Amino acid sequence: MKKMKGILLATFLLGCTFMAQAQTANEIVEKYLQNIGGKDKLRALKSLKMMGKGKQGPMEFPITLLTVAGGKQKFMFTFQGKEMTQNAFDGKEGWSTNFMTQKAEKMETEDAENMKREIGDFPDPFLDYEKKGYSIALEGKEKVEGTECFKIKLTKKPLLVDGKEVENVTYYFFDTENYVPLVVRSVGKKGQMKGVTTEMVMSDYQEVNGLFFPFSMTQKMNGQVGFSMVFEKVELDVAVTDKDFAFPTETK
Repeated sequence: MKKMKGILLATFLLGCTFMAQAQTANEIVEKYLQNIGGKDKLRALKSLKMMGKGKQGPMEFPITLLTVAGGKQKFMFTFQGKEMTQNAFDGKEGWSTNFMTQKAEKMETEDAENMKREIGDFPDPFLDYEKKGYSIALEGKEKVEGTECFKIKLTKKPLLVDGKEVENVTYYFFDTENYVPLVVRSVGKKGQMKGVTTEMVMSDYQEVNGLFFPFSMTQKMNGQVGFSMVFEKVELDVAVTDKDFAFPTETK
C-alpha cells in the first residue's frame, strides 16, 4: 500500500509539473501578445505591407512583403530591373516566379495545400492558438543570440510530405525580459530543405499604429546566414484586391 501511495503521489506531482509548464507557456504567450499591442488590435488587423531592402551575399535589392487576413500573401523583390514574386498564395493556389525563365509557375498541389493549412496564422500564430487547433509547451530556457530566452514549442496542424501527414513543430525563443520572439527555429521536412535547421533571427521591434513588428530579420540555415531583410516602412490595413495575389495570365 505504501508503494502504491508513493506511485500515486509521484504521478500527481508529475501531472502538476506538466500543468505548471503549460500554464507558464500560456502566460509567456499572453505577455507577448499584450506587449506587441494586444489581442484586440491584432484581431482587427486586415492586411500588412512591409517594404525595405533584402540582402543575400553582396547583393542588395528592394523587397515588399504583402499579407492579408484569410491567407493571401506574396513576397516581391526587384533584381536587375525585373520584379520577381515568391511564395504567392491567393487562398487556393500558390505560385512563384521561376528565376531561370522569369515566368510565373504554380506550386505543386501538396505545397499549396500546406500553405492553405497554415493560412490562419495571420497576423500571429499565437493569437487564439487553441481555436486554431494548435498547442504550446514550455521547454525551459536557452541562450540564443547572446540573450536568455524562454523556449516555446508550437505544434500546429500536420503538414503533408509525399502524401503523408507529418508533425508540424516550430520553436520560438522569447526574450525573458521583453517577452518577444528573437529566434524562430524549424527543421525542413521535404525536398532540398529536408533535415535543414532554419532560424529566423528578429530584432529592432518598432511600433506602427499601436502594434510592434520586427524591422530586421535574418534567415540562417544550419547556422549560416542566408538572407536578411531590413524594413524601412510598414503599413497596416492597406487596400488590396484579389488581383494582387492572382496567378498572372499572359496577354498577347
